[in-house]
Amino acid sequence: MEKPLIDKKYLLEKFPGKGGWTYAIIPEVLQDKHAHFGWVKVKGFIDDFELKSYRLMPMGNGMLFLPVRAEIRKKIGKKDGDWVHVKLFADNDALEIPKELMLCLEDEPQALKNFLTYTESEQKAYIDWILGAKKEETRIERMAETVNKVLKGLKWKS
Repeated sequence: MEKPLIDKKYLLEKFPGKGGWTYAIIPEVLQDKHAHFGWVKVKGFIDDFELKSYRLMPMGNGMLFLPVRAEIRKKIGKKDGDWVHVKLFADNDALEIPKELMLCLEDEPQALKNFLTYTESEQKAYIDWILGAKKEETRIERMAETVNKVLKGLKWKS
């Protein structure tokens, strides 16, 4: 059986200001120096809510945090100031291209062909950037921008 990276209770905190993210600081896990922004891909549970293909994000002080979206907080009935049980595993599953992005790429066959020639880390950089958007409208804009760049044969940040 796979050994968890962490399996304990954490305090939910909130970044100050309107729209501030709710999160749990996860000091036991170190940033991935080879990953985009130092993110660490994980899967597991927060209370009884399953996390799939989730990311721990850097705080800027060397520590990582687990963002806890409103959807998750609502399902587990928790808010900032509450304690949650977090059990996380390293997510080493093969890269999964989101179906929405795949549909956009399929509309431009050359973009799809180009994208599939990129290395997994190049594909992942685009996917992480898209999925990193907080708002659905931003994700849609990023998908359109990705298709346009990939159509031109541009790799991430080239």
